[in-house]
Amino acid sequence: MKRILLLNGPNLNMLGVREPGVYGSETLTAIEQRLGELAKQQGVALTCYQSNVEGYLIDRIHEAYGNMDGIIINPGAFTHYSYALRDALSAVQLPAVEVHLSNIHKRETFRHTSVIAPVVIGQIAGFGAYGYELGLNALVRHLQERDEEHDNIKN
Repeated sequence: MKRILLLNGPNLNMLGVREPGVYGSETLTAIEQRLGELAKQQGVALTCYQSNVEGYLIDRIHEAYGNMDGIIINPGAFTHYSYALRDALSAVQLPAVEVHLSNIHKRETFRHTSVIAPVVIGQIAGFGAYGYELGLNALVRHLQERDEEHDNIKN
């Protein structure tokens, strides 16, 4: 069974309260529960973690090495300046998908740049909470295709 780590960065614990016009009214707990059900349907184990502390997120990325098959990450504001998160993702070399509730490219100029994007397999932004489902589907498919390609090479 594939194991996927879902990481959520700063202020995402306040979903449902924080700027619902931008981030929606659904709570992080509800998103995690729905994503967990979807993961089960796909035969994937999902582990969820949220922190407002950059170092704790980095620790979780490091712990994923050798223990997880992929990462879905919404780095929140760390998206735009955390080279430490970027370097952690790069170091573990796990396929990762970056997810954002809002379309960061339609917001304030400082939000347009993601330092995370160059080290992930893809970025999903602007679809609200549904973006997490898209991210999970994309990552699961990537892992399946990678495994099929590996099997074909072996045979």
